[in-house]
Amino acid sequence: MVTKLCVPIFKNLQEDTLIKISDVLEETHYQQGDYIVRQGARGDTFFIISKGKVRVTIKLPNTQEEKFIRTLSKGDFFGEKALQGDDLRTANIICDSPEGVTCLVIDRETFNQLISNLDEIKHRYDDEGTLERRKINEEFREVSLTDLRVIATLGVGGFGRVELVQILGDNSRSFALKQMKKAQIVETRQQQHIMSEKEIMGEANCQFIVKLFKTFKDKKYLYMLMESCLGGELWTILRDKGNFDDSTTRFYTACVVEAFDYLHSRNIIYRDLKPENLLLDDKGYVKLVDFGFAKKLQSGRKTWTFCGTPEYVAPEVILNRGHDISADYWSLGVLMFELLTGTPPFTGSDPMRTYNIILKGIDAIEFPRNITSNARNLIKKLCRDNPAERLGYQRGGISEIQKHKWFDGFYWWGLQNRSLEPPIKPTVKSVTDTTNFDDYPPDPEGPPPDDITGWDKDF
Repeated sequence: MVTKLCVPIFKNLQEDTLIKISDVLEETHYQQGDYIVRQGARGDTFFIISKGKVRVTIKLPNTQEEKFIRTLSKGDFFGEKALQGDDLRTANIICDSPEGVTCLVIDRETFNQLISNLDEIKHRYDDEGTLERRKINEEFREVSLTDLRVIATLGVGGFGRVELVQILGDNSRSFALKQMKKAQIVETRQQQHIMSEKEIMGEANCQFIVKLFKTFKDKKYLYMLMESCLGGELWTILRDKGNFDDSTTRFYTACVVEAFDYLHSRNIIYRDLKPENLLLDDKGYVKLVDFGFAKKLQSGRKTWTFCGTPEYVAPEVILNRGHDISADYWSLGVLMFELLTGTPPFTGSDPMRTYNIILKGIDAIEFPRNITSNARNLIKKLCRDNPAERLGYQRGGISEIQKHKWFDGFYWWGLQNRSLEPPIKPTVKSVTDTTNFDDYPPDPEGPPPDDITGWDKDF
Protein backbone atom coordinates (compact mmCIF):
# COMPACT_ATOMS: atom_id res chain seq x y z
CA MET A 1 0.00 0.00 0.00
CA VAL A 2 1.24 3.48 -0.85
CA THR A 3 1.47 5.63 2.26
CA LYS A 4 1.30 9.39 2.40
CA LEU A 5 4.33 9.52 4.70
CA CYS A 6 6.94 8.02 2.44
CA VAL A 7 6.30 9.71 -0.92
CA PRO A 8 6.21 13.54 -0.92
CA ILE A 9 4.35 13.73 -4.24
CA PHE A 10 1.53 11.67 -2.67
CA LYS A 11 1.41 13.75 0.51
CA ASN A 12 -1.62 15.88 -0.36
CA LEU A 13 -3.61 13.20 -2.14
CA GLN A 14 -6.92 11.94 -0.77
CA GLU A 15 -6.90 8.48 0.74
CA ASP A 16 -9.26 7.14 -1.94
CA THR A 17 -6.81 8.33 -4.63
CA LEU A 18 -3.97 6.54 -2.84
CA ILE A 19 -6.02 3.35 -2.72
CA LYS A 20 -6.60 3.63 -6.47
CA ILE A 21 -2.88 4.21 -7.08
CA SER A 22 -2.05 1.09 -5.07
CA ASP A 23 -4.49 -0.85 -7.27
CA VAL A 24 -2.67 0.05 -10.51
CA LEU A 25 0.92 -0.37 -9.34
CA GLU A 26 2.47 -3.18 -11.38
CA GLU A 27 5.00 -5.58 -9.91
CA THR A 28 8.24 -5.80 -11.93
CA HIS A 29 11.30 -7.99 -11.21
CA TYR A 30 14.97 -7.19 -12.00
CA GLN A 31 18.10 -9.42 -11.89
CA GLN A 32 21.30 -8.52 -10.07
CA GLY A 33 23.33 -6.02 -12.10
CA ASP A 34 20.33 -4.81 -14.18
CA TYR A 35 20.14 -1.06 -14.75
CA ILE A 36 16.59 -0.18 -13.67
CA VAL A 37 17.19 3.50 -14.51
CA ARG A 38 20.04 4.99 -16.58
CA GLN A 39 21.33 8.49 -16.00
CA GLY A 40 20.48 10.84 -18.88
CA ALA A 41 17.73 8.59 -20.28
CA ARG A 42 14.19 9.85 -20.63
CA GLY A 43 11.68 8.16 -18.38
CA ASP A 44 8.06 8.43 -17.29
CA THR A 45 8.04 5.76 -14.58
CA PHE A 46 8.02 5.87 -10.78
CA PHE A 47 9.24 2.91 -8.66
CA ILE A 48 8.68 1.72 -5.08
CA ILE A 49 10.97 -1.11 -3.90
CA SER A 50 8.99 -3.99 -2.41
CA LYS A 51 11.83 -6.55 -2.15
CA GLY A 52 15.64 -6.44 -2.35
CA LYS A 53 17.95 -3.43 -2.65
CA VAL A 54 19.45 -1.17 -5.32
CA ARG A 55 22.50 1.06 -5.49
CA VAL A 56 22.34 4.64 -6.74
CA THR A 57 25.34 5.94 -8.72
CA ILE A 58 26.18 9.06 -10.72
CA LYS A 59 28.44 9.07 -13.78
CA LEU A 60 31.14 11.70 -13.32
CA PRO A 61 31.62 14.19 -16.22
CA ASN A 62 34.26 13.36 -18.87
CA THR A 63 34.87 9.88 -17.48
CA GLN A 64 33.38 6.38 -17.51
CA GLU A 65 33.59 6.23 -13.73
CA GLU A 66 30.43 5.94 -11.62
CA LYS A 67 30.34 7.43 -8.14
CA PHE A 68 28.39 5.46 -5.51
CA ILE A 69 25.77 7.68 -3.80
CA ARG A 70 23.70 5.38 -1.58
CA THR A 71 21.76 2.12 -1.25
CA LEU A 72 17.95 2.00 -1.33
CA SER A 73 15.92 -0.92 0.03
CA LYS A 74 12.34 -2.08 0.72
CA GLY A 75 9.95 0.88 1.13
CA ASP A 76 12.28 3.35 -0.62
CA PHE A 77 11.26 4.89 -3.96
CA PHE A 78 12.82 6.62 -6.94
CA GLY A 79 11.79 8.34 -10.18
CA GLU A 80 9.06 10.53 -8.63
CA LYS A 81 10.09 13.54 -10.75
CA ALA A 82 9.11 11.56 -13.85
CA LEU A 83 5.49 11.69 -12.64
CA GLN A 84 5.62 15.49 -12.63
CA GLY A 85 6.94 15.67 -16.18
CA ASP A 86 10.67 16.13 -15.54
CA ASP A 87 11.69 13.06 -17.50
CA LEU A 88 15.52 13.28 -17.67
CA ARG A 89 17.01 10.72 -15.26
CA THR A 90 19.68 12.23 -12.99
CA ALA A 91 21.25 9.00 -11.65
CA ASN A 92 21.71 5.29 -12.32
CA ILE A 93 19.70 2.78 -10.30
CA ILE A 94 21.21 -0.71 -10.38
CA CYS A 95 19.81 -3.92 -8.92
CA ASP A 96 22.15 -4.93 -6.08
CA SER A 97 20.63 -8.09 -4.59
CA PRO A 98 21.75 -11.64 -5.53
CA GLU A 99 18.08 -12.73 -5.49
CA GLY A 100 17.02 -9.70 -7.56
CA VAL A 101 14.78 -6.75 -6.82
CA THR A 102 11.00 -6.42 -7.03
CA CYS A 103 9.53 -2.95 -7.63
CA LEU A 104 5.98 -1.60 -7.77
CA VAL A 105 5.79 0.59 -10.86
CA ILE A 106 3.42 3.25 -12.19
CA ASP A 107 3.84 5.39 -15.31
CA ARG A 108 3.03 9.08 -15.71
CA GLU A 109 -0.03 8.59 -17.91
CA THR A 110 -1.72 6.17 -15.50
CA PHE A 111 -0.82 8.41 -12.55
CA ASN A 112 -2.22 11.53 -14.23
CA GLN A 113 -5.37 9.71 -15.30
CA LEU A 114 -6.02 8.77 -11.71
CA ILE A 115 -5.23 12.00 -9.92
CA SER A 116 -6.81 14.45 -12.35
CA ASN A 117 -10.45 15.14 -11.79
CA LEU A 118 -11.10 12.29 -9.35
CA ASP A 119 -13.17 14.65 -7.27
CA GLU A 120 -14.98 16.34 -10.12
CA ILE A 121 -17.55 13.57 -10.49
CA LYS A 122 -18.29 13.54 -6.76
CA HIS A 123 -20.18 16.83 -6.69
CA ARG A 124 -21.60 17.09 -10.16
CA TYR A 125 -25.17 16.64 -9.01
CA ASP A 126 -26.61 19.57 -7.09
CA ASP A 127 -29.15 18.23 -4.72
CA GLU A 128 -32.30 19.90 -5.95
CA GLY A 129 -33.57 16.34 -5.55
CA THR A 130 -33.76 16.72 -1.77
CA LEU A 131 -36.53 19.28 -2.19
CA GLU A 132 -38.51 16.95 -4.42
CA ARG A 133 -37.95 14.09 -1.96
CA ARG A 134 -39.40 16.23 0.84
CA LYS A 135 -42.50 16.89 -1.25
CA ILE A 136 -42.93 13.15 -1.89
CA ASN A 137 -42.50 12.32 1.81
CA GLU A 138 -45.07 15.00 2.67
CA GLU A 139 -47.57 13.76 0.08
CA PHE A 140 -47.51 10.16 1.36
CA ARG A 141 -47.16 10.94 5.08
CA GLU A 142 -50.77 10.08 5.92
CA VAL A 143 -51.11 6.99 3.69
CA SER A 144 -51.47 3.78 5.71
CA LEU A 145 -51.42 0.11 4.76
CA THR A 146 -55.20 -0.15 5.13
CA ASP A 147 -55.63 2.55 2.45
CA LEU A 148 -54.17 0.21 -0.20
CA ARG A 149 -56.25 -2.05 -2.45
CA VAL A 150 -54.49 -4.96 -4.18
CA ILE A 151 -55.27 -5.34 -7.90
CA ALA A 152 -52.86 -8.02 -9.17
CA THR A 153 -49.44 -9.60 -8.63
CA LEU A 154 -46.59 -8.12 -10.69
CA GLY A 155 -43.81 -10.42 -9.56
CA VAL A 156 -42.62 -13.02 -7.08
CA GLY A 157 -39.16 -12.83 -5.49
CA GLY A 158 -37.03 -14.47 -2.83
CA PHE A 159 -38.67 -12.70 0.13
CA GLY A 160 -42.23 -12.30 -1.08
CA ARG A 161 -44.34 -10.66 -3.76
CA VAL A 162 -44.80 -7.38 -5.58
CA GLU A 163 -48.46 -6.38 -5.89
CA LEU A 164 -50.05 -3.68 -8.02
CA VAL A 165 -52.09 -1.50 -5.64
CA GLN A 166 -54.17 1.67 -5.64
CA ILE A 167 -54.84 4.10 -2.81
CA LEU A 168 -58.54 4.03 -1.88
CA GLY A 169 -60.37 6.99 -3.40
CA ASP A 170 -57.63 7.64 -6.01
CA ASN A 171 -58.15 5.78 -9.28
CA SER A 172 -55.86 8.07 -11.31
CA ARG A 173 -52.65 6.19 -10.52
CA SER A 174 -51.27 2.89 -9.25
CA PHE A 175 -48.23 1.72 -7.27
CA ALA A 176 -46.09 -1.36 -6.79
CA LEU A 177 -46.16 -2.70 -3.24
CA LYS A 178 -43.20 -4.95 -2.46
CA GLN A 179 -43.95 -7.17 0.55
CA MET A 180 -41.16 -9.10 2.24
CA LYS A 181 -41.49 -11.86 4.83
CA LYS A 182 -39.70 -10.75 8.00
CA ALA A 183 -39.03 -14.28 9.25
CA GLN A 184 -37.37 -15.19 5.94
CA ILE A 185 -35.20 -12.04 6.00
CA VAL A 186 -33.94 -13.03 9.46
CA GLU A 187 -33.46 -16.67 8.41
CA THR A 188 -31.23 -15.64 5.49
CA ARG A 189 -29.52 -12.88 7.52
CA GLN A 190 -30.46 -10.14 5.09
CA GLN A 191 -31.56 -7.57 7.71
CA GLN A 192 -28.70 -5.20 6.92
CA HIS A 193 -29.29 -5.40 3.15
CA ILE A 194 -33.01 -4.61 3.57
CA MET A 195 -32.33 -1.62 5.82
CA SER A 196 -29.73 -0.38 3.35
CA GLU A 197 -32.22 -0.76 0.48
CA LYS A 198 -34.78 1.35 2.32
CA GLU A 199 -32.25 4.07 3.13
CA ILE A 200 -30.77 4.30 -0.40
CA MET A 201 -34.12 4.20 -2.21
CA GLY A 202 -35.68 6.57 0.32
CA GLU A 203 -33.12 9.24 -0.58
CA ALA A 204 -32.79 8.58 -4.32
CA ASN A 205 -34.45 10.96 -6.73
CA CYS A 206 -33.48 10.03 -10.27
CA GLN A 207 -35.78 9.35 -13.22
CA PHE A 208 -33.76 6.24 -14.11
CA ILE A 209 -34.34 4.69 -10.67
CA VAL A 210 -37.71 3.41 -9.41
CA LYS A 211 -38.99 5.79 -6.71
CA LEU A 212 -39.84 4.63 -3.19
CA PHE A 213 -42.74 6.61 -1.72
CA LYS A 214 -43.37 5.08 1.71
CA THR A 215 -42.59 2.02 3.85
CA PHE A 216 -44.85 0.10 6.24
CA LYS A 217 -44.53 -2.93 8.49
CA ASP A 218 -46.65 -5.33 10.49
CA LYS A 219 -45.87 -8.53 12.43
CA LYS A 220 -45.30 -10.64 9.33
CA TYR A 221 -44.09 -8.34 6.52
CA LEU A 222 -42.13 -5.26 5.58
CA TYR A 223 -43.67 -3.24 2.73
CA MET A 224 -42.27 -0.76 0.23
CA LEU A 225 -44.70 1.40 -1.74
CA MET A 226 -43.03 2.25 -5.05
CA GLU A 227 -43.57 3.67 -8.49
CA SER A 228 -45.28 1.13 -10.75
CA CYS A 229 -43.58 0.59 -14.12
CA LEU A 230 -46.25 -1.07 -16.21
CA GLY A 231 -44.12 -1.64 -19.33
CA GLY A 232 -42.84 -4.84 -17.72
CA GLU A 233 -39.36 -6.29 -17.23
CA LEU A 234 -36.75 -5.76 -19.91
CA TRP A 235 -35.95 -9.46 -19.44
CA THR A 236 -39.43 -10.45 -20.67
CA ILE A 237 -39.05 -8.38 -23.85
CA LEU A 238 -35.55 -9.78 -24.43
CA ARG A 239 -36.85 -13.33 -23.95
CA ASP A 240 -39.62 -12.74 -26.51
CA LYS A 241 -37.40 -11.02 -29.10
CA GLY A 242 -34.29 -13.20 -28.63
CA ASN A 243 -31.85 -10.27 -28.78
CA PHE A 244 -31.76 -6.52 -29.49
CA ASP A 245 -30.03 -4.61 -32.26
CA ASP A 246 -27.27 -2.08 -31.68
CA SER A 247 -29.47 1.02 -31.33
CA THR A 248 -32.03 -0.63 -29.00
CA THR A 249 -29.20 -1.91 -26.78
CA ARG A 250 -27.62 1.55 -26.86
CA PHE A 251 -30.80 3.19 -25.51
CA TYR A 252 -31.19 0.76 -22.59
CA THR A 253 -27.47 0.81 -21.78
CA ALA A 254 -27.59 4.63 -21.74
CA CYS A 255 -30.49 4.56 -19.23
CA VAL A 256 -28.34 2.37 -16.94
CA VAL A 257 -25.33 4.69 -17.42
CA GLU A 258 -27.51 7.61 -16.22
CA ALA A 259 -28.66 5.61 -13.16
CA PHE A 260 -25.04 4.64 -12.37
CA ASP A 261 -23.92 8.24 -12.82
CA TYR A 262 -26.44 9.28 -10.17
CA LEU A 263 -25.52 6.46 -7.75
CA HIS A 264 -21.73 6.53 -8.19
CA SER A 265 -21.54 10.29 -7.72
CA ARG A 266 -22.94 9.53 -4.25
CA ASN A 267 -20.53 6.62 -3.62
CA ILE A 268 -23.33 4.06 -3.93
CA ILE A 269 -22.51 0.71 -5.57
CA TYR A 270 -25.52 -1.14 -7.11
CA ARG A 271 -24.21 -4.74 -7.56
CA ASP A 272 -27.31 -6.36 -9.04
CA LEU A 273 -27.48 -5.34 -12.69
CA LYS A 274 -29.40 -7.78 -14.95
CA PRO A 275 -32.35 -7.48 -17.37
CA GLU A 276 -34.78 -8.68 -14.65
CA ASN A 277 -33.97 -5.55 -12.59
CA LEU A 278 -34.71 -3.11 -15.41
CA LEU A 279 -38.36 -2.12 -15.68
CA LEU A 280 -39.97 -0.18 -18.51
CA ASP A 281 -42.30 2.67 -17.64
CA ASP A 282 -45.34 3.32 -19.85
CA LYS A 283 -43.25 5.49 -22.20
CA GLY A 284 -40.58 2.79 -22.72
CA TYR A 285 -37.82 4.34 -20.59
CA VAL A 286 -35.92 1.94 -18.34
CA LYS A 287 -35.60 2.28 -14.55
CA LEU A 288 -33.37 0.40 -12.13
CA VAL A 289 -35.24 -1.54 -9.44
CA ASP A 290 -34.32 -3.81 -6.50
CA PHE A 291 -31.66 -2.22 -4.33
CA GLY A 292 -31.20 -5.19 -1.97
CA PHE A 293 -27.47 -5.42 -2.79
CA ALA A 294 -26.81 -1.67 -3.10
CA LYS A 295 -24.42 -0.18 -0.57
CA LYS A 296 -23.12 3.27 0.30
CA LEU A 297 -19.31 3.09 0.45
CA GLN A 298 -17.00 5.31 2.40
CA SER A 299 -14.98 7.39 -0.02
CA GLY A 300 -12.15 5.31 -1.50
CA ARG A 301 -13.03 2.21 0.53
CA LYS A 302 -13.94 -1.23 -0.73
CA THR A 303 -16.48 -3.78 0.41
CA TRP A 304 -16.09 -7.55 0.66
CA THR A 305 -19.64 -8.94 0.68
CA PHE A 306 -20.11 -11.67 -1.92
CA CYS A 307 -23.35 -10.87 -3.72
CA GLY A 308 -24.92 -10.56 -7.15
CA THR A 309 -26.12 -12.87 -9.91
CA PRO A 310 -23.42 -15.44 -10.89
CA GLU A 311 -23.25 -14.45 -14.59
CA TYR A 312 -22.77 -10.78 -13.68
CA VAL A 313 -20.26 -11.04 -10.82
CA ALA A 314 -16.91 -9.28 -11.36
CA PRO A 315 -13.67 -11.31 -10.93
CA GLU A 316 -12.53 -9.33 -7.86
CA VAL A 317 -15.79 -10.29 -6.09
CA ILE A 318 -15.18 -14.00 -6.84
CA LEU A 319 -11.55 -13.72 -5.66
CA ASN A 320 -12.63 -11.82 -2.52
CA ARG A 321 -10.15 -8.99 -3.18
CA GLY A 322 -12.61 -6.28 -2.19
CA HIS A 323 -14.62 -4.32 -4.76
CA ASP A 324 -16.07 -0.86 -5.34
CA ILE A 325 -18.09 0.93 -8.04
CA SER A 326 -15.82 -0.48 -10.76
CA ALA A 327 -17.66 -3.82 -10.27
CA ASP A 328 -20.77 -2.06 -11.67
CA TYR A 329 -18.87 -1.18 -14.86
CA TRP A 330 -17.98 -4.86 -15.32
CA SER A 331 -21.67 -5.77 -15.06
CA LEU A 332 -22.54 -3.03 -17.59
CA GLY A 333 -20.32 -4.79 -20.15
CA VAL A 334 -22.03 -8.11 -19.35
CA LEU A 335 -25.47 -6.49 -19.77
CA MET A 336 -24.52 -5.05 -23.18
CA PHE A 337 -23.41 -8.50 -24.35
CA GLU A 338 -26.61 -10.14 -23.08
CA LEU A 339 -28.87 -7.53 -24.71
CA LEU A 340 -27.05 -7.90 -28.05
CA THR A 341 -26.98 -11.72 -28.06
CA GLY A 342 -29.71 -12.96 -25.71
CA THR A 343 -27.30 -14.67 -23.30
CA PRO A 344 -24.59 -13.32 -20.97
CA PRO A 345 -20.96 -13.92 -22.08
CA PHE A 346 -20.08 -16.01 -19.02
CA THR A 347 -22.43 -18.96 -18.51
CA GLY A 348 -21.74 -22.35 -17.02
CA SER A 349 -23.97 -25.27 -16.04
CA ASP A 350 -23.66 -24.22 -12.37
CA PRO A 351 -22.37 -21.13 -10.50
CA MET A 352 -18.88 -22.60 -9.87
CA ARG A 353 -18.39 -23.28 -13.60
CA THR A 354 -19.64 -19.78 -14.38
CA TYR A 355 -17.11 -18.28 -11.95
CA ASN A 356 -14.29 -20.26 -13.58
CA ILE A 357 -15.30 -18.93 -17.01
CA ILE A 358 -15.40 -15.36 -15.62
CA LEU A 359 -11.87 -15.76 -14.23
CA LYS A 360 -10.59 -16.74 -17.69
CA GLY A 361 -11.58 -13.23 -18.81
CA ILE A 362 -13.50 -11.57 -21.62
CA ASP A 363 -10.74 -12.28 -24.17
CA ALA A 364 -11.51 -16.00 -23.94
CA ILE A 365 -15.09 -15.32 -25.05
CA GLU A 366 -16.07 -15.62 -28.69
CA PHE A 367 -18.12 -12.64 -29.86
CA PRO A 368 -20.91 -13.39 -32.35
CA ARG A 369 -20.70 -11.68 -35.76
CA ASN A 370 -23.70 -9.44 -35.11
CA ILE A 371 -21.79 -7.50 -32.43
CA THR A 372 -20.23 -4.46 -34.11
CA SER A 373 -16.54 -3.72 -33.57
CA ASN A 374 -17.38 -0.56 -31.55
CA ALA A 375 -19.74 -2.51 -29.29
CA ARG A 376 -17.12 -5.24 -28.83
CA ASN A 377 -14.48 -2.62 -28.03
CA LEU A 378 -16.68 -1.02 -25.33
CA ILE A 379 -17.63 -4.38 -23.78
CA LYS A 380 -13.94 -5.35 -23.56
CA LYS A 381 -13.03 -1.99 -22.01
CA LEU A 382 -15.76 -2.41 -19.38
CA CYS A 383 -14.83 -6.04 -18.65
CA ARG A 384 -11.13 -5.55 -17.94
CA ASP A 385 -9.82 -7.98 -15.30
CA ASN A 386 -8.07 -5.16 -13.43
CA PRO A 387 -10.86 -2.99 -11.92
CA ALA A 388 -8.70 0.15 -12.14
CA GLU A 389 -8.42 -0.22 -15.94
CA ARG A 390 -12.18 -0.33 -16.60
CA LEU A 391 -13.73 2.44 -18.63
CA GLY A 392 -15.84 4.62 -16.32
CA TYR A 393 -13.41 4.23 -13.44
CA GLN A 394 -10.61 6.36 -14.84
CA ARG A 395 -9.81 10.04 -14.94
CA GLY A 396 -12.88 11.19 -16.87
CA GLY A 397 -15.22 9.03 -14.80
CA ILE A 398 -18.44 7.80 -16.36
CA SER A 399 -18.26 10.44 -19.13
CA GLU A 400 -15.53 8.24 -20.72
CA ILE A 401 -18.30 5.69 -21.41
CA GLN A 402 -20.61 8.37 -22.81
CA LYS A 403 -17.79 9.56 -25.11
CA HIS A 404 -16.98 6.08 -26.41
CA LYS A 405 -17.29 5.54 -30.19
CA TRP A 406 -20.24 3.16 -29.72
CA PHE A 407 -22.24 6.13 -28.39
CA ASP A 408 -21.18 8.47 -31.24
CA GLY A 409 -24.18 10.60 -32.18
CA PHE A 410 -26.32 9.37 -29.26
CA TYR A 411 -28.58 12.17 -28.00
CA TRP A 412 -27.74 12.14 -24.27
CA TRP A 413 -29.54 15.39 -23.58
CA GLY A 414 -32.71 14.04 -25.20
CA LEU A 415 -32.48 10.97 -22.96
CA GLN A 416 -32.04 13.12 -19.83
CA ASN A 417 -35.03 15.35 -20.61
CA ARG A 418 -37.05 12.38 -21.90
CA SER A 419 -37.61 13.81 -25.38
CA LEU A 420 -35.78 10.91 -27.06
CA GLU A 421 -38.10 8.32 -28.61
CA PRO A 422 -37.57 4.91 -26.91
CA PRO A 423 -36.96 1.97 -29.30
CA ILE A 424 -39.84 -0.10 -27.89
CA LYS A 425 -43.08 1.54 -26.78
CA PRO A 426 -45.00 -0.82 -24.49
CA THR A 427 -48.78 -1.02 -24.70
CA VAL A 428 -50.24 0.18 -21.39
CA LYS A 429 -53.99 0.79 -21.65
CA SER A 430 -54.63 2.04 -18.12
CA VAL A 431 -53.00 2.53 -14.71
CA THR A 432 -54.14 -0.98 -13.75
CA ASP A 433 -53.12 -2.76 -16.97
CA THR A 434 -50.83 -5.70 -16.01
CA THR A 435 -50.71 -7.41 -19.43
CA ASN A 436 -46.94 -6.78 -19.71
CA PHE A 437 -46.32 -9.04 -16.70
CA ASP A 438 -46.57 -12.81 -16.35
CA ASP A 439 -49.43 -14.33 -14.34
CA TYR A 440 -48.64 -15.55 -10.83
CA PRO A 441 -50.71 -17.93 -8.69
CA PRO A 442 -51.39 -17.08 -5.01
CA ASP A 443 -48.61 -17.87 -2.54
CA PRO A 444 -48.89 -21.65 -1.92
CA GLU A 445 -47.12 -21.39 1.45
CA GLY A 446 -49.71 -19.13 3.07
CA PRO A 447 -48.81 -16.38 5.58
CA PRO A 448 -45.37 -16.57 7.27
CA PRO A 449 -44.89 -16.73 11.07
CA ASP A 450 -44.83 -13.49 13.07
CA ASP A 451 -41.54 -11.73 13.81
CA ILE A 452 -41.69 -9.25 16.67
CA THR A 453 -38.00 -9.18 17.64
CA GLY A 454 -37.84 -5.49 16.72
CA TRP A 455 -34.78 -5.59 14.43
CA ASP A 456 -36.82 -3.56 11.93
CA LYS A 457 -37.77 -0.69 14.27
CA ASP A 458 -36.28 1.88 11.87
CA PHE A 459 -38.00 0.50 8.78
